[in-house]
Amino acid sequence: MKIGYDAKRIVRNGTGLGNYGRTLVNDIAQYDAELDLRLYAPDKGRDELRGQIVAQNNVSFCYPNDSALPFAKAWWRSKGIVKDLLHDGVQIYHGLSGELPFGISKTNIRSVVTIHDLIFLRHPEFYHWLDTKIYTWKFLQTIKEADHIIAISECTKRDIMAFGEVDGSQISVIYQSCAPRFDGGREGVRREGGKYILSVGSIEERKNILLAVKALPYLPEDLQLVIVGRHTKYTDVVQAYAERHGLMPRVKIMHGVKDEELPDLYAGAEAFVYPSVYEGFGIPIIEAISTGLPVVACTGSCLEEAGGPDNLYVAPDDAEGMAAAIRQVLRGAEGREARIQRSQAYIRRFEGQNVAQQVVDLYHQLLF
Repeated sequence: MKIGYDAKRIVRNGTGLGNYGRTLVNDIAQYDAELDLRLYAPDKGRDELRGQIVAQNNVSFCYPNDSALPFAKAWWRSKGIVKDLLHDGVQIYHGLSGELPFGISKTNIRSVVTIHDLIFLRHPEFYHWLDTKIYTWKFLQTIKEADHIIAISECTKRDIMAFGEVDGSQISVIYQSCAPRFDGGREGVRREGGKYILSVGSIEERKNILLAVKALPYLPEDLQLVIVGRHTKYTDVVQAYAERHGLMPRVKIMHGVKDEELPDLYAGAEAFVYPSVYEGFGIPIIEAISTGLPVVACTGSCLEEAGGPDNLYVAPDDAEGMAAAIRQVLRGAEGREARIQRSQAYIRRFEGQNVAQQVVDLYHQLLF
């Protein structure tokens, strides 16, 4: 079976969609060595990201021939790629990041698209109005092209059905797996200055990390908050609030953390906080649990689905509630270790080979 993948995010994105694509392709390549996996990218992207695809005989990268022309890369990915897929004999094309090329439905190539979230429709207030229009148009065009849709959570499936008027039989929920480096086998590196709780993710308004900052005054004074993520304008809002309230000595914001450094940061923490207002899944929660951390997150989207019943969830505007939940999961808290063990049992459903098997089974169903 010859399968093509949209690999733009694989070679360009260090987090989120990039991690999803790299982890899934590596898992599928290992699961079934007879599959011919072809990764179609508009260019080679970043060496360190491309290098995270494990070198195997059944995996290869494919690039456009005329990518030097103006707008050629964008045109190739949205339309021109179809000609290459037909030439290469691809039987299934999988859009890993919510997009499919125009016209693929008019060929004999079967198509699958993974849709991670529809936050731009559920919470348009977090997006520029023009971006919302563009993302909505792309979504509606993609579901017309797709033979089948993968949603990474039941929450995302409900949103696809609601906003795209798609029948549930056309959607399979296949959860996102966690990279194997978050295996819980590390002792962790305790940051200078003592105990800390950790949050990982882009520092933007929707991620709502200010809630964790507001919870600090209700927590032990020797407990710090370490925030790892990409800098945005919201970062300045968080820093300004911390400065006004004398909290900066307890807030450490880290940008540009290398991928290989993350597991140690997880392992050295007391707990993980993920106060996002809305997510399609929330892979940092799975990473945290895999590393052996209890999680405090927010209600209202899929985070309870990702973390399971043995972690704690509070309203996204309840700072005192978040502080109370964090106190319940710090080292020494009653039931903490049992809570972690039950959570680790819960997330076995997200393990790589289980996810790979489900995706490959779907490919077979589409072809045979």
